[in-house]
Amino acid sequence: MIKHIFFDLDHTIWDFDRNAEETLTELYEQYALQKLGLSSCTEFIEVYTANNHLLWAEYHIGKITKETLRSERFSKTFIQLGIHPDHIPQQFEDDYVRMTPTKTNLFEGSTKVLSYLQQKFDLHIISNGFKESTLMKMDRSALNPYFKNVIISEDVGVNKPHQAIFEYALQKAGASKTESIMIGDSLEADIIGAKNFGMQAIFFNPNKKEAPDYVDWQIHHLEELLLHF
Repeated sequence: MIKHIFFDLDHTIWDFDRNAEETLTELYEQYALQKLGLSSCTEFIEVYTANNHLLWAEYHIGKITKETLRSERFSKTFIQLGIHPDHIPQQFEDDYVRMTPTKTNLFEGSTKVLSYLQQKFDLHIISNGFKESTLMKMDRSALNPYFKNVIISEDVGVNKPHQAIFEYALQKAGASKTESIMIGDSLEADIIGAKNFGMQAIFFNPNKKEAPDYVDWQIHHLEELLLHF
């Protein structure tokens, strides 16, 4: 029955954490953060990653704005690590946003799986990522040829898990719920969002964390999709 497969981008195809780590390592050196008192680049990345994930979870459900997310993820990180607010590099966030989307690390097996699925299904992206960054990631990582549509929440006006973005995506694809499936890493945005809308959903769970009971289908590696489709 499946004719259309909708993928999340960040943390599902585009390896957000790996690309962010590369960028932050470069910025750690560029801004000489060790001289500010940050003795460990690894600790800096770990604290940032935790803060960023929490803020993105709040952004998905509309608790905070894009502006709040961008203003707080590094300020919280620097302050937690003992840096006085007056000493936080003011251009750090802007440089991070500029540099990260140029990175091209994808999850293992991404292009192999997409090349295979593209021959049998119409593929689409539904992303809560910021529009400019999302389009650059797609371009720099050579992902555009695989996908019929790239639906970005900023264009629609609501984020996953809101049902309106799934409705918009299906209308744009010319698809019905019964012939569509969503694949993503976010339980809240991708899995609950799709299931509440009436679509099937596959939870991409590369870290093998315990999945709640409402998850009907999960994969730990993208190449598992080759066994099912």
